[in-house]
Amino acid sequence: MGIDEPDIDPETFLSDVEMRIGEVVSVEDFPEARKDVYKLEVDFGGETRQSAAGLTRYGKDDLVGRQVVAVTNLGTVNIAGFESQCLVTGVDDGDGGVVHLQPESEVENGSRIY
Repeated sequence: MGIDEPDIDPETFLSDVEMRIGEVVSVEDFPEARKDVYKLEVDFGGETRQSAAGLTRYGKDDLVGRQVVAVTNLGTVNIAGFESQCLVTGVDDGDGGVVHLQPESEVENGSRIY
């Protein structure tokens, strides 16, 4: 693995990409999707958005109540008739699963990452 992408302007990144902390409030199976994903509802402190997220290495009950890092300004993507309104971030676990990213300790829902 190498870090091959060219450098970008940090000011542009922080002004263009909005990432916030949210809490997973519900998780449902999503059998209509082509990939193995869940339907999530994520509370960003005053606003709840839905996301299709490949976090199926976790049990549904294990995800509820967890905080996640999400990109919130990508617009809406329609996945098998479901409107995904944010991108919950994660990293490949090496076995085809996704490990979600979360803050080290609990913070206020809706907190912006900078």
